[in-house]
Amino acid sequence: MFNDTSSPLALLRSRRSGKPRDLASPGPDDAQLRAMIEIALRTPDHGKLAPWRFIIVPPEQRAALAQTLEEAYRADKPEAGRLEIEAMHQFAHQAPALVVVLSRPVAHSKVPRWEQELSAGAAIMNLSHAAHAMGFAAGWLTGWPSYSDRVRDAFGDAESMIAGFVFIGTPSRPLEERPRPVYEDVVSVWEPNTPKE
Repeated sequence: MFNDTSSPLALLRSRRSGKPRDLASPGPDDAQLRAMIEIALRTPDHGKLAPWRFIIVPPEQRAALAQTLEEAYRADKPEAGRLEIEAMHQFAHQAPALVVVLSRPVAHSKVPRWEQELSAGAAIMNLSHAAHAMGFAAGWLTGWPSYSDRVRDAFGDAESMIAGFVFIGTPSRPLEERPRPVYEDVVSVWEPNTPKE
């Protein structure tokens, strides 16, 4: 069973993202979405800088988002074909709920930029955990829209980066397991180097 909500540990052990294209209604209502984001705000944040922003794209603005993506894509890739443009529209219309998360490091802080960017990723993970704990599924996407300055400018300024598009809804088909790393392949026990004689 994926996203088992019987206990916090069960949820963490069974966490599985949902593919945004497979997330359907019902999605979270406004109060549930707010609760999810408030949980995400509890992410580790060295220096209490809040170096992230959450932008909710409501259902009635998805067509405008699709148009923004299309215009930005055509500006970057004038030779774009019909299928590429359709993919931008499909991207914008996935899942009932969408939160765009920006990484917005605070300049001139003693906290390194890298730590602030890591905090944005942690905020997205907390948002995803909150969605799963509330009986939904979340899917975190990046792709071309996350790296387009034109798309970024629709949500923030030049000091921001799109850390991800978080789509939230109810899986329309059973979630499937994906390959996971083998513990022994990615975990080791540190031992200090012994001095050479």
